[in-house]
Amino acid sequence: MAQAPLLDGIHHLKLPVTDIQRSLAWYESRLGYATMTEFVEDGVLMGIAMGHPNGGPGMAIRLDPARAAAAAGFDYFAIGVPGKDAIDALADHLTSMGETHDGVHRTPVGWVLLGAHDPDGHEIRFYTVPLELPNGA
Repeated sequence: MAQAPLLDGIHHLKLPVTDIQRSLAWYESRLGYATMTEFVEDGVLMGIAMGHPNGGPGMAIRLDPARAAAAAGFDYFAIGVPGKDAIDALADHLTSMGETHDGVHRTPVGWVLLGAHDPDGHEIRFYTVPLELPNGA
């Protein structure tokens, strides 16, 4: 391909879940997401699109227990956090909510918060942005 197509970041992330209400409550209380749109099919709530008030990517959850079980433990995405103070505050918030995680660690390009999991066991990683590229990179 001579020229790459024009793209503009992430529109939204979507995860399969086993329990819509449980997952919604977790993303609201742990990460500050809020419902934007509900997707009802044949009278059943099948999905929820969520927005974030402070820069988080759009997020959707979709009722799909089999896929949720198969995806448990895998980190499909990492969410950016604006700097060391913010990632430390997020780690403290998750801890105060009773969530376990592996803490904030230095990487060659910034800081990472590892080991946080939603109710279905999806690992959610958080990295500081922008990347701290080494000199000459």
